[in-house]
Amino acid sequence: MIRNLLRLMMGGLALMAVIAGGTSAAHEQTVTPPIYLPLVMTSADTTFISPTDSPLAAPIPRSGVALDFPQIARELNDDGLELAYNKIGFHMGIGGNARGIEDWINQLDAAGVPLFLKSADDAGLIYLVQEKMKESGVPHTLVFRRTGLGYDLPNYDAEPEAAAEAHWVRHLETFPPELEKEYVWLETINEVDKARSAWLGRFALRTAELAVRDGYKWLAFGWSSGEPEQVDWESPEMLAFLRFAAEHPDQIGVALHEYSYIRGDIGNQYPYLNGRFQLLFEICDTHQINRPTVMITEWGWEYQDIPDVENAMADIAWAARLYAAYPEVKGAAIWYLGGNFGDIHNQTQQLIAPVTTYSLQNYFEIEQGKGKIDPSLFAP
Repeated sequence: MIRNLLRLMMGGLALMAVIAGGTSAAHEQTVTPPIYLPLVMTSADTTFISPTDSPLAAPIPRSGVALDFPQIARELNDDGLELAYNKIGFHMGIGGNARGIEDWINQLDAAGVPLFLKSADDAGLIYLVQEKMKESGVPHTLVFRRTGLGYDLPNYDAEPEAAAEAHWVRHLETFPPELEKEYVWLETINEVDKARSAWLGRFALRTAELAVRDGYKWLAFGWSSGEPEQVDWESPEMLAFLRFAAEHPDQIGVALHEYSYIRGDIGNQYPYLNGRFQLLFEICDTHQINRPTVMITEWGWEYQDIPDVENAMADIAWAARLYAAYPEVKGAAIWYLGGNFGDIHNQTQQLIAPVTTYSLQNYFEIEQGKGKIDPSLFAP
């Protein structure tokens, strides 16, 4: 998993426990899912949308049972507000323990609640959700990554454009044939070298151009939690990539990892670990670049350990409110249901049912528009 995790300390926690009790009432009612437009791959209006001089109000959490989300969305829109769901989902892998994950998928899809699912190497559940999307129209967010030598990192010894072209071909050759590029985001690199900002900017721009050319949805970087430094976003090469990503928000995005590195303190060093995406958005605002699509493709505490269910859900409730404030953030994947990392798969499996309940019984009211970044609004 994370190269940085092994060198950082673990320890102590706090936050609001927000789990609405019980699951039955929310699951008994059949809710007509909302109707969504088909996926269309077009570039966005490149006109820069300037944030307001002050931040928008923090999202207001709401909860209930048997929620009619389409009706709630209509009522909020009438009041000039928007509905935001819980965006925190799961990270799958080969092996491990994901017992109950199909129930999470089925219940959220039936209720019209978008889910976020990342999987490394195992395409089975990604395919399942992809097929459900075709029937229900619910805009779930799916991410697939091939791992291993030759897949995780680019060839730093080559020119970045040549490295991008070779790396892109390698991943397309092993992209699961059952997955459809219109529905699944492809993540091709993981925890790259932050000391190579300019090189990576050129690599990412060329890969993004290839993805748009070939009709794929691609996520760049997969930065380790706490990386990169703010100045690394501001090299001319990196800013060129960010401008291209802003022009293609439906096809190009930025993958980040956000971990607290401490089991008992989700807010450790906030906003420099969890919540660090806000620093990227600040830089984009400063350079008059529209904020790119962002996905937290690994999220959590430690690489082999998580809090008990009650405390974990309190942390998830805090993070769900944070991510709800930013429409550009499409989701965060809890690490980890796959194998090979101690017992974390069994610990994370215990979160599937409560996360299902939380997603069905909680939502957020958010203001429309784009406000000035103020991380202090969400300080844990």
